[in-house]
Amino acid sequence: MKAMILAAGLGKRMRPLTDHCPKPLLPVAGKPLIVHHLERLQQAGFNEVVINVSYHAEQIIQALGDGQTYGLRIHWSQESTPLETGGGIQNALPLLGDAPFLLVNGDIWCDYLPAQAMLKGDDLAHLVLVDNPAHHVDGDFALEHGRALTHGTPRYTYAGVSIIHPALLAGHPPGAFALAPLFKHAMNEQRVSGEHFTGHWVDIGTPERLAALEHFLSL
Repeated sequence: MKAMILAAGLGKRMRPLTDHCPKPLLPVAGKPLIVHHLERLQQAGFNEVVINVSYHAEQIIQALGDGQTYGLRIHWSQESTPLETGGGIQNALPLLGDAPFLLVNGDIWCDYLPAQAMLKGDDLAHLVLVDNPAHHVDGDFALEHGRALTHGTPRYTYAGVSIIHPALLAGHPPGAFALAPLFKHAMNEQRVSGEHFTGHWVDIGTPERLAALEHFLSL
């Protein structure tokens, strides 16, 4: 199974830290944020990773190269302008192939160790869900008997980690579009599974959250 890291965002909420540095290269505990993802993927047995880039793409490519330093092979999916989550994945499908792949948002940190598990039956996605943080108290999706649902309680927050079947994006017009509506459509067809992860997870959306993570990792 291949993995994909979403790393093409502008990092607007992280300014001024991202005025001249792309968010994936912001240092956390002595190494760029994206390197934490690469090391965890390699530890989990992945060997090929697709990374989409746009904002300051050249800095990220130069920093990581072909991935050999991290025991991985990196494939680069470049976007002239950011294509959002769904569009970025769709643009990278030629590099990902026809099999399900692991998707990781580049702007999170968590100690979840991804498994190379396959989707069950005709499922189109498997989502990792976490307890709702203070900045997102209403959550995103419900979870019932291992199935992710658009409605119900309790509700959890999408962790930015999932297994995706390329067919989830089949037929969608090219361009910039979000991934969440595709998840919801597949949930309505009962084709999305999920799990509740209770380990440490951070959505690094502000400089304050980055500083808090730095403090946590220094303990």
